[in-house]
Amino acid sequence: MADRAEAAGQFLANAGWGTASRAPLAGDASLRRYERLTGKDGTTAVLMDAPTGTGEDVRPFLTIARHLDRLGLSAPKLMAVDAVNGFLLLEDLGDDLFARVVERQPDLEPALYSAAADVLAELHRHPPPPGMAPYDAHTMPPLAALAFDWYFTGAIGTPAAKVLRATFLGAMQEALEDHAPTPKPVLVQRDYHAENLLWLPGRDGVARVGLLDFQDARAGHPGYDLISLVEDARRDVSEAIRTLTIRRYLDLTGGDAAPFQAALAVLGAQRNLRILGVFARLSMHYGKPHYVDLIPRVWSHLQRDLMHPALAPLARLTEALPAPTPTIVQRLKDLCGTVPTR
Repeated sequence: MADRAEAAGQFLANAGWGTASRAPLAGDASLRRYERLTGKDGTTAVLMDAPTGTGEDVRPFLTIARHLDRLGLSAPKLMAVDAVNGFLLLEDLGDDLFARVVERQPDLEPALYSAAADVLAELHRHPPPPGMAPYDAHTMPPLAALAFDWYFTGAIGTPAAKVLRATFLGAMQEALEDHAPTPKPVLVQRDYHAENLLWLPGRDGVARVGLLDFQDARAGHPGYDLISLVEDARRDVSEAIRTLTIRRYLDLTGGDAAPFQAALAVLGAQRNLRILGVFARLSMHYGKPHYVDLIPRVWSHLQRDLMHPALAPLARLTEALPAPTPTIVQRLKDLCGTVPTR
């Protein structure tokens, strides 16, 4: 750890920020750490510390940040880079996350969500960077199956039957192929929600939305980030805002509402199933029980998605998953940090 701190200090010194004061910023579910730097003249920047020895890799972040910047979108500008050691010095876009702005000024919520839809419409006008890994009917089902691998296992106390898991994988793939195909994939950021979007009202147009946490981006369906936005695991989004946001996107892109709604339901179900598994795993394996408190909201999103007629076969299979009652939520917390990784 001392070696890591020394390497960070050297990186900052080489970038001309060696004398800046440093304060930790809230991180995410990964092993990356963030610090806000403040120079003697009051200017600020952000240090991303992504230890390569733990499997972190800043290169995907660099690729996507440069792509977004070329399109006129507000990803943090790169001020200094040491990809070998996992250090980035980034533009500081501030603290005005959508979630915090809406708490202070609820009347701004429609404008913020409309702006977020505008960003997606603009982003989807352009192909993703070359070489992006696909996020499609072949790669998404195993991630949805994390609900059986971790949530089901933790809640029930025994692993899901192999035949159930295999049948689920087939049904998930079929639903994606039928209702959310990706003949012309777009850049999917995968964590496009109110805790990763910053309000920058001093900028114009789509640049008013600051973008964070996009290093896991893939090439996939244009509805994925939209459903991530309106089915937020961390905050409730009203029916009115949901309708406004989806309508705004469709008006800008000229999409057909009925098939797009079916796609959103399938994509939402896949995402929410994956999150059930990820949040259970974050508690059971990584010792982060606070994520379990978000599971009931994710479950509610999932049930809404499964009500769409396109998901009838999938809905029958997911009946095996238990609802997150207070007893089950507590059980997942009691297993905090006790289960080794698979």
